[in-house]
Amino acid sequence: MLCADMVEASWTDGKGTTRRATALLEDISTSGACLQLEMAVPMGVTIRWKSPKKQFSGLVRYCVYREIGYFVGVEFDSRSKWSKKAYTPQHLLDLRRLADSTKKS
Repeated sequence: MLCADMVEASWTDGKGTTRRATALLEDISTSGACLQLEMAVPMGVTIRWKSPKKQFSGLVRYCVYREIGYFVGVEFDSRSKWSKKAYTPQHLLDLRRLADSTKKS
């Protein structure tokens, strides 16, 4: 699901320092998410953020820089499975539903 929502993310870097940054939630699924940040996040660290109803955490699986910032792929841990009921981002777009609606037109 493509989405857009601002979240406050935190992680501990390799030196043991807790880092915090505002991130843009770019997409989300039951198994993970992609965050856009202004700084790099090391691969393999656990990153966390909260929504009003649920805290999410998972391992950073990739961090790549693209023109406008760092895109960080997160694989959720077992407690962080996403659902619309647990958390609905401010803007949410289901591409499958959009594709189905264009086929019917």
